[in-house]
Amino acid sequence: MWELVQETVNYIKNKTNFTPEYGVILGSGLGSFTDDIQITFTLPYSEIPNFPVSTVEGHKGALVFGTIGDKNVVAMQGRFHYYEGYSMQEVTFPVRVMKYIGVTKLIVSNASGGVNPNYKVGSIAIIKDHINMMPEHPLRGKNDSRFGPRFVNMSEPYSLAMIAKVKAIAQAEGIEVHDGVYLGLQGPTFETLHEYKMVKVVGADCVGMSTVPEVIVARHMELETFGISVITDIGSEEHLESITHEEVLKAAKAAEPKVRLLIKELIRQY
Repeated sequence: MWELVQETVNYIKNKTNFTPEYGVILGSGLGSFTDDIQITFTLPYSEIPNFPVSTVEGHKGALVFGTIGDKNVVAMQGRFHYYEGYSMQEVTFPVRVMKYIGVTKLIVSNASGGVNPNYKVGSIAIIKDHINMMPEHPLRGKNDSRFGPRFVNMSEPYSLAMIAKVKAIAQAEGIEVHDGVYLGLQGPTFETLHEYKMVKVVGADCVGMSTVPEVIVARHMELETFGISVITDIGSEEHLESITHEEVLKAAKAAEPKVRLLIKELIRQY
């Protein structure tokens, strides 16, 4: 893994000569955040050695380099999911690469199903913690201490300082945001009614099929991390029948301007 990461890092550095401070992983329906970036380079995943290629609709498949304000940023247009058939090492490979091209702060976004009664379709949830119920762990196997320690402290997976900053931005901009605990399941099926009930019982507010592996690996390498989720469906009897991937993308798209503003201002101000 170390050799693969360094090979990819060297290729990207030679191509771009660019050192980003922020890494951003753009989830379902949030790909046009790149419109907020003064773009310097775009590298399609298909051209980057050792990189997987995204197979999900709504995930474009390119690394975008540029600036927001005076901050250097690299954004992933399209992420990788365990349910696509990738290993957890492949899913999280781009996070490893980000670290070694210079990233110190990671922002992850996703679309999720809400079980918190205060949420509605289009609500924005700041992820304050997560519950990992995925069937594979990205750190399973021999640990390479060059990346990080064998046992990772997960007491603050999502930066409290970054959360506080985004809440202040939201208040100043008049954007309603919620707190939430995100539960990660494998997918690709949307949850059954009783799976949604389980999510609620174990203490989560929303559920999705991504983010958790990337955050674990980010914390393994001590990247300061912030997570935000758009609630694109509600896990209750009256809402369950209408959930499709198209509906999810549509709901994410509607909330996108607010999420884009929060992420952009976080990068500018933090």
